[in-house]
Amino acid sequence: MRIGVLTSGGDCPGLNAVIRSVVHRAVVDHGDEVIGFHDGWKGLLECDYRKLDLDAVGGILARGGTILGSSRVQPAHLRGGVERARGHVQDLGLDAIIPIGGEGTLKAAKLLSDAGLPILGVPKTIDNDIASTDVTFGFDTAVTVATEALDRLKTTAESHQRVLIVEVMGRHTGWIALHSGMAAGAHAILVPERPFDVQELSDVVGKRFEAGKKFAIVVVSEGAKPRAGTMDFTSGETDIYGHERFTGVANQLSMELEERLGKEARPVILGHVQRGGTPTAYDRVLATRFGWHAVEAVHNGHFGMMTALRGTEISLVPLAEAVEQLKTVPAERYTEAECVL
Repeated sequence: MRIGVLTSGGDCPGLNAVIRSVVHRAVVDHGDEVIGFHDGWKGLLECDYRKLDLDAVGGILARGGTILGSSRVQPAHLRGGVERARGHVQDLGLDAIIPIGGEGTLKAAKLLSDAGLPILGVPKTIDNDIASTDVTFGFDTAVTVATEALDRLKTTAESHQRVLIVEVMGRHTGWIALHSGMAAGAHAILVPERPFDVQELSDVVGKRFEAGKKFAIVVVSEGAKPRAGTMDFTSGETDIYGHERFTGVANQLSMELEERLGKEARPVILGHVQRGGTPTAYDRVLATRFGWHAVEAVHNGHFGMMTALRGTEISLVPLAEAVEQLKTVPAERYTEAECVL
């Protein structure tokens, strides 16, 4: 077989581990040829690619980012490029395409699959918001990075008797905030699924100081918003890809809390550091398993599907199911977190 691989959307720890796994399984065990498209779907549309052999993937298992590069393509551009993509697939003699990406990438994969292209998706996102898989690689690394940062920030917050508002990634779901906040023993966790009441938050933080505590750590997802009418809040516009541009909830919240509490409050925005750098051992293993099973799936003709972790086993789910809805933080998980804050 001749297999094409691409990485699309935001970079994520573990992408290179998937690429490496696909190449090793395909080339060594099946005698396949693998090519990698540069910069995601853009590479497929422009027929920009490179050969991927064992030398090309040597030493990349622990490397962050993606050796193929990544980009986002406007949905309209991709829809208009279906026939061009089909032509490139035919010209290159490809038997399968393995796109590795998050929600947007998988929606594009379904679009091309519905058009008849041989697609087998691999999910990735540090947000862990793809409902059809228990976990996505990259999430463990992001939580580990955020937790380490929170552990470090506790000491400086206590030294200066401050409230620190730590903003982590999570546009629509609060999994990183929930897990890192619980792991680090944060004093409040704010997630997009549950609009917060700034007065309630102020009361929680204020009671710590009244009890003689010298600091407080609040973890907030970038997509978290206040309950309507509880705080003046500036929302961002939408970019060309349909994503909301966030205006900095930590910045706005720190000013609000400082005014209400009369205590120094500072925002700390972790940003892209959460999705860069070396993947954890867990993410390397999960990414490697996804790559291995993706190759087996294309050899068995299971197109229009996506690899998924269910329990401890890797299975396949339809792309249509994978993009049906996001996996949000359920109320009971947030209640668990409240009990240990």
